[in-house]
Amino acid sequence: MSNLTIALDIMGGDYGPRFSLPAAVDAVNKYDKLTLILCGNEGLIRDELNKLDSLQHPRLIIQHCTEVVNNDDKPSLALRSKKDSSMRVALNLVKEGRAQACVSAGNTGALFAMAYCVLKMLPGVTRPALISSVPTQTPRPVYLLDLGANVSADADALFEFAVMGSVVAEQSQSIDAPRVGLLNIGAEDIKGHDEIKRAASLFEQSNHLNYIGYCEGTDIFSGKADVIVCDGFVGNIALKTCEGIAKMILHKLNKALKKHVFYRFLALLLFPAIKKLYKRVNPDQYNGASLVGLRGIVVKSHGNANQNAFLAAIGEAVREVEKQLPAKIQAKFEQVIAERSVEDKLSETVTADSSLNSVEKSK
Repeated sequence: MSNLTIALDIMGGDYGPRFSLPAAVDAVNKYDKLTLILCGNEGLIRDELNKLDSLQHPRLIIQHCTEVVNNDDKPSLALRSKKDSSMRVALNLVKEGRAQACVSAGNTGALFAMAYCVLKMLPGVTRPALISSVPTQTPRPVYLLDLGANVSADADALFEFAVMGSVVAEQSQSIDAPRVGLLNIGAEDIKGHDEIKRAASLFEQSNHLNYIGYCEGTDIFSGKADVIVCDGFVGNIALKTCEGIAKMILHKLNKALKKHVFYRFLALLLFPAIKKLYKRVNPDQYNGASLVGLRGIVVKSHGNANQNAFLAAIGEAVREVEKQLPAKIQAKFEQVIAERSVEDKLSETVTADSSLNSVEKSK
């Protein structure tokens, strides 16, 4: 791994520095070429780092900020009034080229608004989308988007999400032509509202998508698709439902194993299998939804992320920097735009020829 720098919004989320700073220390110990810029209240950060015996760490740089974006702040207010917040400063560092990515557990709406205004969109992309991986029955995860950046999305936006999701899956899993599905209330062609049907038509017509058709909610975990596309309202509910189910399974398993001495003995025998299952379904390792479509890398951690979960979000940012994800998405959209330009010219030619024929016939 070459040298890289990531800006962290230390103050964001439900717990702020309590978990984000220990995760930052873990990250620089895990990645020996990683430098982290810690954006937040300098005094508070120094006190916490001192407790962690990491105040003098050469790859932890403190960037003092005087403001914090609260979870209940309206995005418009945060955008206008909190220009020295830890979130805004972290994004500015990416814009200025001092950092290659930003990680924040703060207010999702504020992060979306600030990132959109500060970093701007890649050419050809009209809306950013939140994407994250979800475990499946197969060794490979599925990438689900949008997860809440856009409450609603028309067919054209869904098509953009599909293109970006396909690039993410291709780069993250090293697979050619990722299978793309469109989340719907049924697999039949007649199911779904008009925008879903129009989106399906766009997916089918594109040479840049390996479209496999509609997916239902039960298909999310099946491994049927590598990418599943939906609007942010549906995606956010789907993701949080997945996380809730995973936590329930782990809770029930833990409770059952503690219930009886025989179960505890059995757990010792089954420990390797139980440990493997825990790693597969533990939501912490999947923490870190990427805001794709921007000119920079922004990773959104869950607001209630613990130390391990925030570390996972930092790890996701590291991988995206290494893969140069925005550049790969931009290259794909350049191909899409070129394809559409050719199609438009062909359509204009056909229309012109048709008009000419009509004139000649009238003569």
